[in-house]
Amino acid sequence: MKLLVFIHSLSSGGAERVTSNLANYWAEKNWDISIVTITGCELDFYQLHPSIHRVGLSLDKDSTNLFESIKNNYCRIKALRNMLKQQKPDVALAMMSTPSILLALASNGLNIPVLGSERIHPPMLPLGRIWEWLRRISYAQLDAVITLAVESASWLKKRTNVKKVVIIPNAIAYPIAAQEPKVSPKTSNDYCFSLIAVGRLAPQKGFERLLCAFAELAPRFLDWHLTILGEGDARDALEKLRLKLDLEKCVSLPGVMGNLGEWYESADLFVMTSLFEGFPNTLTEAMAYGLSVVSVDCDTGPRDIIRHQVDGLLVSQDNHDALVEALATLMSDKTLRDQYATRGIEIRDRLSMEKIAEMWERVFEDVSK
Repeated sequence: MKLLVFIHSLSSGGAERVTSNLANYWAEKNWDISIVTITGCELDFYQLHPSIHRVGLSLDKDSTNLFESIKNNYCRIKALRNMLKQQKPDVALAMMSTPSILLALASNGLNIPVLGSERIHPPMLPLGRIWEWLRRISYAQLDAVITLAVESASWLKKRTNVKKVVIIPNAIAYPIAAQEPKVSPKTSNDYCFSLIAVGRLAPQKGFERLLCAFAELAPRFLDWHLTILGEGDARDALEKLRLKLDLEKCVSLPGVMGNLGEWYESADLFVMTSLFEGFPNTLTEAMAYGLSVVSVDCDTGPRDIIRHQVDGLLVSQDNHDALVEALATLMSDKTLRDQYATRGIEIRDRLSMEKIAEMWERVFEDVSK
C-alpha cells in the first residue's frame, strides 16, 4: 500500500501522536508511507520510522486578512495537489478538519481515493463561517470521513455532504517510545503519592477547574502532589491561578515530556478535566499503564473508554463537587485504585494497534476498489 498522510504539523499533540503511531506501524509492514505537513519539519516532535518519506511544505504563514487567507490556502492546495500528482498514492488521508478540506479541494479530478478524518467532535470547535461552508460542500469530494464517536458521525451526516462516515477509535501505542526531553518523574520527598494530568495547556483541557478542585483536596491530602504535563498558551494563566490558590508547593507544571511512559508508571492516579475531546489518547495511555482514572464526561470519548465504577470514575460536566468527591474517593482508597487499575489495563487489548489498524486498512481497501 502506498499511503500519503496530510496533517498540519507533527508537533506535540494528540492527532499528531496518532498519525505518527499509525504511520510507524504501517512502515514496519513495508508500506510506502509519506507524511506531508503544512508546517516545516523543524516543528516535528514524534520520531518516525526511517523509511517514511517526510515532506514539510513550510506554508503555515499566518493570514492577516481575507485576501491573504485566500492566497495562502491557494498555495497550500496547489502544493498538495502537486504532491499528489508526484506521489500517486493508492490512498491519501488527511488528519483533522482543515487538512481534510484542503485535501478534498486539492484532489479534485485526480482519481485518487481520498479520506478525511475528524479528531475532535466538530461542534465543540467551530471553524468559522467560511471554513464551515467549505467543510459542508467539500466533504462530498471525499470517499469517506473517519471520526471517533457516534455523536460526531451523526453531526457530519446532518451538517455536511459527506458520502460515508466510519467510526474508528484511537489505538494505544503501548509502551510509549521514549524520546527527548527526558526528565525524571521523581517529585519532592515531601510527597508520597502522585496525581497526574496530561495535555496541551489550553482552555479546552479544563486545567483551571482541576486546580480549583485540587485546592480543596490539598489540605486533606497533604502527601499528594499534582503534576500537569504539557505546554501551551494558557501557561501564564495557570501559573497565576496556582499562585492565587497557594498551590506552588504541591502542584507542578514541568512542560512536555518525551518519557511520558515513565511518568505514568510513577503516578498513583490520573485525572482528565477537558471541556471537550475527540478520543483522548492520554486517558487510554494512563489506563494501559495501570493507572486508575477520573475523568469529566465531556463530549466525546471518555464515556466510550471508561467503564464507570469498573475501571475508573466519570463525573458530569461542570460539576465541581462531583469532581472533588471522585478524586477524594480514589485518593483515599488504594485498594479501590488497584481494583480499577487491574481492570483498566484490559484496554491494551480493546484498543490494540493491531485491531485499530485493521479497521483503517479495511477502509483503505474499500475506497481503493
